[in-house]
Amino acid sequence: MNVFVAGASGTIGVPLVRALVAAGHHVTALTRSPGKREALQTLGASPVIANALDRDALVGAVVAAHPTHVIHQLTALPREGPRRASDVEATNRLRRDGTRNLLQAAISSHARRFIVGSFAPLAASAPATMQNAAAAAVQSMESQVLEATRQGLIDGIVLRYGMFYGPGVPSTAALVELVRKRRWPVVRGDAGQLPIIHIDDAVSATVLALDGAAAGSTYEIVDDHPASMTEIVTTLAKYAGSPPPLRVPAWLPRLVAPYMARVTAIRMPLSNARAKAELGWAPRYPTFREGLADMFRRAA
Repeated sequence: MNVFVAGASGTIGVPLVRALVAAGHHVTALTRSPGKREALQTLGASPVIANALDRDALVGAVVAAHPTHVIHQLTALPREGPRRASDVEATNRLRRDGTRNLLQAAISSHARRFIVGSFAPLAASAPATMQNAAAAAVQSMESQVLEATRQGLIDGIVLRYGMFYGPGVPSTAALVELVRKRRWPVVRGDAGQLPIIHIDDAVSATVLALDGAAAGSTYEIVDDHPASMTEIVTTLAKYAGSPPPLRVPAWLPRLVAPYMARVTAIRMPLSNARAKAELGWAPRYPTFREGLADMFRRAA
């Protein structure tokens, strides 16, 4: 296959390009940063430089690549992960306007399939409001892809990823460092149920979706079991050989870090059953405990 990956230098973009090349696909890798061209070439991809918000430049880049498949992994998040609502504003625009441009480019190039990497905690949240710009952007991104499929313009597939973790994930490295310094407290009575996914499992599901997914379908790419932030941080401390995290009342994070408090309090037990049944996919790490154990074992 001839696969065009938009967002190829991002957290999932790099391992996805590596996996696609290893599977024998020709990969065109889009990045907006000229400084990342060499790294993408080293992975075996053909890099192109363009800004997804520049419609004409993006259409030209995609049409020139003649892809059979286009994969949308565009984000502009801080390396350590978002900590406040303003951290996702650039990504919101990519999910609204970048999606529109990339869809137009894929259709103009006569690509057969369009796969978009969505974000489960926002996609499955309550209907978006003006106060929930991130959820609105995710829902816009998904609806654009599914509407293009309904119109017969392209075969669109939505992959709703859980929160990424694992080796090579900058937010995981940042969290490990905070846990080691006891700078990430946990909430007493934490009942959160966060959808999470090891980065390697997100990549394997995406590769399988190239031809295994049904057009117009949405798949939840998540672990077998959700986890609370307290479970995640406590387990990280154990594997890192750090003291147990401090425990604080629930009102304190809501006061000092309201955005993160809302994110970590999510209760969203999603299901990967459809992805397993239709894609023939199964996570190598069914829960975060297996994934973290392997991550620290490899780092030892």
